[in-house]
Amino acid sequence: MRSLRYRIPAFFLVGVLVAAAITALFAVRLFQDDSRDRTLAELRRQAAGLALLYEEQAIRSVDEARQAPGFAAPLLEEATGSRIYYAGVEIFPGQKSGLRSLDRDVLDWQMLEAGNVETFEFKPPGSDRAFLAAAHPITVGGDTFGALVVAKPRAQLRSGWLPLAGRMGLASLAGLAVAAGLIWYLSRRLTKPVLALSRAADQVAAGNYDAELPQSQFGDEVGQLTDHFREMTQKLNEAQRRERNFLMVVSHELRTPVTAIRGHVEALREGLAEDAEARDASLEVIRAETDRLARLVRDVLDLARMEAHQFTLEEEEVELRRLVEQAYQSFTEEARRRGIDYECSFAADPVISTDGDRVLQVVSNLLDNAFAWTPDGGRVALELAAENGKIAVSVSDSGPGIGPAERERIFRPFWSRAGDGTGLGLPIARELAHALGGELALESEVGKGSRFELRLPAGRR
Repeated sequence: MRSLRYRIPAFFLVGVLVAAAITALFAVRLFQDDSRDRTLAELRRQAAGLALLYEEQAIRSVDEARQAPGFAAPLLEEATGSRIYYAGVEIFPGQKSGLRSLDRDVLDWQMLEAGNVETFEFKPPGSDRAFLAAAHPITVGGDTFGALVVAKPRAQLRSGWLPLAGRMGLASLAGLAVAAGLIWYLSRRLTKPVLALSRAADQVAAGNYDAELPQSQFGDEVGQLTDHFREMTQKLNEAQRRERNFLMVVSHELRTPVTAIRGHVEALREGLAEDAEARDASLEVIRAETDRLARLVRDVLDLARMEAHQFTLEEEEVELRRLVEQAYQSFTEEARRRGIDYECSFAADPVISTDGDRVLQVVSNLLDNAFAWTPDGGRVALELAAENGKIAVSVSDSGPGIGPAERERIFRPFWSRAGDGTGLGLPIARELAHALGGELALESEVGKGSRFELRLPAGRR
């Protein structure tokens, strides 16, 4: 019973049984009330007719023979299926009317004298059975001298509703069987994809992100869960692939400078660099590779802090023109060496309150990306402008451009279009732009280059 395959049908069947029982009880109760009302109405009609007949015979008997009216009570009882009683005064003492006698104290004479018909329950003398009865007043000459009572056993009502209850029970059993079949079918339809998802979840937990998932045939909640689970496994698979790629790239990026540093250190130790110029060249290589290692470690740490929301910003008044010039100067030597047309223009000289080091990091990452994709002899432009309460620092290049399918992926960590590099520069730049209260926009056309623009608020303390 711990499985939903059995618990769902069990709960549904219990619900159906409770609903059927409540419905049956209400139906039987309603039928009992209806049977009682119809029986009382029939008794009132019989009492009214028989009382009128008795009044006519009583008047005729008084006028003609001054004898008690002869009343064929047994025949009338057989015809109506009811017992007939008389309660009241004897008009002709010592003479019998042929009716059953009933104590007058059983009746409400005030109601009868007002011309109303009384319905009630009573037990006849010498009987332990309850009867339903209707009493009709008998009036002669404007005076009520008695009442005619027509009665039927209350147990007789059961003969009407007991067969109904039996038929309702059979109908309930048939409906329960049909409901059980439908519920079992529905339970299997619901639990089958859930069990498949459970097996797939076990495989995903074991590291198999290519687990087979059931096809969602309907747009219900289970189908939506399946689709979301499939999206999750795809993202996990993609994340695993990026992590593997990152580990390979980082290993390569770490191995290359470490190998270069080790080689030059060994050369210096063994005295292979004999003259001062050779030693200075080796030391310059060691410094450059050390900077490269430091930059890689810094990028990895920045990414980890951003994902954990643990990095902090320090606000200070920053002269953006001086900061942009600093970033520009960092790449002038590379531009000269590769013959790249490298330009810098300033349309504004704003001073804003922000974290200058982080802004410099974003601009440097954008310039590094531009130089990485601009061919030798190409063009890179750095611009600073201010408009409509926004500060814009843009970096344009004449590289291959970025297609629509890649415009979102280039901002994913560990993803690189060329397959080399850590793929951390642009993701870090965009996250820092958001943290600084701005945004990083991209405009690109395949074959004509790209333009990244850092937009910051121009507010100043």
